[in-house]
Order: sequence, then structure tokens, then C-alpha cells
Amino acid sequence: MQFLLYGANGYTGRLIASLAEKYGLQPILAGRNENEIRLLADQLKYPCRIMDLNNNEQLRKVLQETPLVLHAAGPFHRTAKPMMEACLQTNTHYLDITGEIPVFEMAKLYHNAAVKTGIMIMPGVGFDVVPTDCLSLFLKNILPDADQLTLAFASVGGGLSHGTAITMAESLGEGSAARINGKIIRTALGHKGMWVDFGAKKLFVMSIPWGDISTAYHTTGIKNIETFTGIAPYLYKLLKLQPLFNWALKTSTIRNYLKKKINQRPAGPSDEARLKGKSLVWGEVQNLAGKIMQARLSGPDGYTLTAHSSLIITQKVLSGYFRQGYQTPASAYGADLILEVPGVTREIIEQAS
Repeated sequence: MQFLLYGANGYTGRLIASLAEKYGLQPILAGRNENEIRLLADQLKYPCRIMDLNNNEQLRKVLQETPLVLHAAGPFHRTAKPMMEACLQTNTHYLDITGEIPVFEMAKLYHNAAVKTGIMIMPGVGFDVVPTDCLSLFLKNILPDADQLTLAFASVGGGLSHGTAITMAESLGEGSAARINGKIIRTALGHKGMWVDFGAKKLFVMSIPWGDISTAYHTTGIKNIETFTGIAPYLYKLLKLQPLFNWALKTSTIRNYLKKKINQRPAGPSDEARLKGKSLVWGEVQNLAGKIMQARLSGPDGYTLTAHSSLIITQKVLSGYFRQGYQTPASAYGADLILEVPGVTREIIEQAS
């Protein structure tokens, strides 16, 4: 089964391409960098296409060759819109690996158009947001009248790819977000912090604008949602000073300097570091009566998980198993989707009233 993998020469794109055969899939490797794309295509023996997202005519011509695109080239707040719109023009299913709230909110606006053309639009088919989305639905199913959802994740070992680091650099100074009474509200980054027992270890986490602020609401209907990630306590204390410097962090001078430094580093964690890494996810729901349910997941590092989950979903769509319109991973495939990823385990850890 063939699909288009755009951004194949990026760190995560290469991982996806290298695992595709395991799922009976043949990607058409695509991107702007001709030398890197052709070299990767020669190494993996896959076809390739050189294309620019800013050239709609070229984009549509390539998309007409395949029923699905897996978009792996961020930052997605800049790259998702032209790809989504081209997919609607060519009746091509759209998947991506974003975790950016604005991209999920934008994708929802294309729901009716996607239904009309018979395609599915599903951003966030990687670590952002498959594990957290599935855990959200799992908890909602256990406590159907839940009114509050809290999610936290952390990585042990591993590291950041260029794409992830650049997306973070472009978000500096922008603050955080939470969903309160059904609405997305801007908050200060790290306005809350707490300790979470992830099973493997207890870690400190702080509030961040993770994609589930958007997606978990679509999946579960829970109106109050907060998301957290692991951070060293001493760094958290430093980040509390960030509001004093937000004006500087938003400047192109600072962001371009950081992106230059990022590009001087290796493309991502080494294979050895990635294989030793582990991703941990924790979730809690609470209803108005005060009943609480908690659960957690553990699995491979985020990049490995992304490669597997994105290909699992690609395989399902190409096999005809999809729902038209805008979907989240769990809304289309259920809470147990994450358990199809090799090495993932899930457990209920607490029940209280």
C-alpha cells in the first residue's frame, strides 16, 4: 500500500520511512531538499518526489498519485494549511504528527469540507497526541460524567530532534493554555507545577500548551483540561521568571539565534539513546461529586512511538478503516489504539471517591 511521506528527510520522517515495510507500506518519499530526498530514496529503495508546499499546482499534481499523505515537516503552524487545502482539492486523506493547538483548531474548520470530499483529516498521529488522546478516552469511559481531565507526560532518556526543538523555539514567550468551561484560555507557561507518580519514577511536571487542550475536548467532551510535562524543579523555578523576558523571547533576533544553535546540533537522539529512552503518560479525571480515576501508560521513546503509531493509522486508512471529516486518533480508533504500538502498557493506578 502506497502513501506520500512529506518531510521524509527529517529526523522523524526517516524513522517512519525505515519502519514502513514492517507494516506492509511503501512510502513515496517527498520534500523540498532534493539532494537529501533522493539520497534517502536510493538507500531505502523507495520512489520519491521533490515538491514545495508553496507551489499548490505542484502539490496537487503529486497528491493525485496517492490516496493519503503523512505530513512530517513542521513547524506545522506554517506547513499544515497548504497541505490540508491541497488534500481537500485532490480527495487525499491527511495525517500529520503535530502537537500544536492552533493546527488542531484549524483542522476542525475543514471538517465539513472533508466529509463532502470523503476524506479524513487527522493531525497528531504521533506521540503528539496518540498516547494522551487514548488515555483521555480510556479514563472517560471509566468515569463517564468526568468534568475535569489532567494529563502529564515525561520522557526518560532520548532527546529532541531539530524539528521539535525549532517548534519550541518559535513558541518562546507565547505562554501556555488550558481549557476552562469548554473554552481555550491563555495562561502563563508553567503557571502550575506538581509531582506525578509515573510508575517508573516520580517526576516533577509543569503546565504547558499540549495538543490535548484541543483534541481531548473533541474526543471526550470534558470541559476542563490541563496538560503538563516533566521538567527539573530548578528549571521550573527559572521559568517562573519568564514573564519578565517574554518581550525579548518573542523577537526574531532571539528565536533566530536559538534556531541557528539547534541546527548546529545532531539531527536528533542517536539510535542508542532512542532505544534506551522511554515515554511515560499519566492521566486523571474527576467528576463534580469528587470521584477520581487515574491511569498511566509507558512505552518506547516519543520518536519511536511516533513512527509506529503514524504507520499503524496509515495502514488502517489505506485499508478502508477511517471516519470522514476531522478526527482525533481515539475518536476514530478507540482508547485501545495505543496498545497496538509495540512495548506500550497501560494500567489503572488509583480509584478514590
